[in-house]
Amino acid sequence: MREKLFIGPRIRLLRQARAWKLEACAARLGLSASYLSQIEANQRPVTARVLIDVMRVFEVDAASLDAADDQRMIADLREATADPIQDGETPGLHELKAAVANTPNLARSYLALHHAYRRLDERLKATEEAVSLDERGAASALLPYEEVRDFFHYKNNYIHSLDMAAEALADDLGLDGPEPVESVLERRLRDGLGVRVARSAEPDLLRRFDPATGVLALGAAHSATTRCFQMAYQIVAMALSEAVEAELALAGFRSDSAFKVCRTGLLNYAAGALLLPYERFREAARAARHDIERLSLAFQTSLEQVFHRLSTLQRPGARGVPFYFVRVDQAGNITKRHSATRLQFARFGGTCPLWNVHDAFARPDAWLVQLAQMPDGVRYVSIAKGVVKPSGAYLQPDRRYALGLGCEAQYADDLVYAQGLDLTGPSAPIGVSCRICERNDCSQRAFPPVDRPFEVFENERRWVPFALGAGGASG
Repeated sequence: MREKLFIGPRIRLLRQARAWKLEACAARLGLSASYLSQIEANQRPVTARVLIDVMRVFEVDAASLDAADDQRMIADLREATADPIQDGETPGLHELKAAVANTPNLARSYLALHHAYRRLDERLKATEEAVSLDERGAASALLPYEEVRDFFHYKNNYIHSLDMAAEALADDLGLDGPEPVESVLERRLRDGLGVRVARSAEPDLLRRFDPATGVLALGAAHSATTRCFQMAYQIVAMALSEAVEAELALAGFRSDSAFKVCRTGLLNYAAGALLLPYERFREAARAARHDIERLSLAFQTSLEQVFHRLSTLQRPGARGVPFYFVRVDQAGNITKRHSATRLQFARFGGTCPLWNVHDAFARPDAWLVQLAQMPDGVRYVSIAKGVVKPSGAYLQPDRRYALGLGCEAQYADDLVYAQGLDLTGPSAPIGVSCRICERNDCSQRAFPPVDRPFEVFENERRWVPFALGAGGASG
C-alpha cells in the first residue's frame, strides 16, 4: 500500500513565501480553509488531486515536495540525539519524524546547536593536542569542510544554476565532437581566455594558475583525464564566476574559510558538469546501463569523475537513478560523500566494516558488487572499485582510494552490475556506523551503540564481548 503523503509544513512555507492568507490560498486550491489548515498541520495527508493542484498553483514540481530532505534531517537528528552528551532518554524514531514534519525550523536549530558543540569540542581537543605537541597552528583545520559538506548534502548534491550554465558551455565548446577533449579545452583556454597551458615536472602539482602571466601549469605526471579536469576547472573559474559567487552569497556560511572551501567545491562541481554535460551524460548512462568503464571511455574522463557525476543526476523533471557516492582512504576516512538515496553517512566515527568498499583495497583490479541491506530494511546494490593514483616519483607513495557507488535494489534493472545478481537471495547486513547501528547480531561490532545499554559477562566470552540491552530508536 502506498505510504500516505504528509507535506503540510512545505505547503505552509510555500504559502507564506507568497504572503497568501490561509483563506485565499484555500480558494486557489479549491479547498475549504479548515481542510487546508488540517493539511498544513499534518493532521491530514495530501491526496493525488490536491498534490496536482498544489503543483499547479505554486508552480513547483513533485520533486520539490518529496521527503528526501526530511529523511536526511531525521538521520542527522538520530545521530545527534544519540550523542553521549545528551542526558535523559533518547527520543524515539517516531518523535524525530514528528519533529521534522511539524517543527522543521526547530529541528534545524537543534542540529545547528549540536554541530556548534561538536565543532567547539573538536577545537578544544585539537588545541590541547597542538599545545602538547607545540604545534599551535593545527587546531580546527578541517571544520569548514564539515560546513561545506552539509551545504552539498542538503542541496541533494545538485546545483541547478551551475549545471545548466556548464551544460551550455559544453555545447559552445563542442565537446561532443571527434576532437580529443584535451585539445578542445586547451584551445579554448588559449584562444578564448588568453591562458597558455604548460607542463610542470613537480610530482605533487595538479594545477597552478598565474594571473599575471596567464600561464596554467599542469602536472605532467598525471593522466590526461586529470589534466582535462584541471583545465575544465580553470575554464569555469573564469567563465562562470558570477554564477558561483551567486550560490555562495545564498549559502550564508559563518566563516571565511568555509566560503573558500565551498568556492573550490562549486568550481569542481562545475568542471565535472562541463566534462559530463547533464542530458548527454544521463542518456548515455541509461543506454550503457550505467557501465562506468564505458562512460569513462566515451567522455574521456576518469572512473572517479564518472562515479561522482552519477550521484548528481537530480535535475527536476529529468532525474537519473538516485545514487550514493563515497571515496574512502586506507585508514577508513571518508574523503568524499554524496547521497541522493535514503542511505546516510555517519558524521562521527568509522563506517561499517561489512561494506564492500573496504574490500576494494585488497582487490584494486576487480569490480566488487554487493547486495546490502540497511537496518531499516532498504536494500542497495553496492559497487566498489579500488583506484591507484600514481605519484610520479619513486620515493613518493602512490595515493590509494576505494570508490563506492550504490542505489536502491528497485533500480537493479538499470545497472549492468546487477547482471546475475540474485535479488531474491540473502543480502549482506550493513549499517551506518557502530555508534548508531541498531543490529543486535553483528559479529564485527566494534563497540556498543551510544543509545543502548549493554552488559559484559564475566564468565562468558563471544566474538563481541558484550550483549546489547533494549532501548534506542523505535517507531
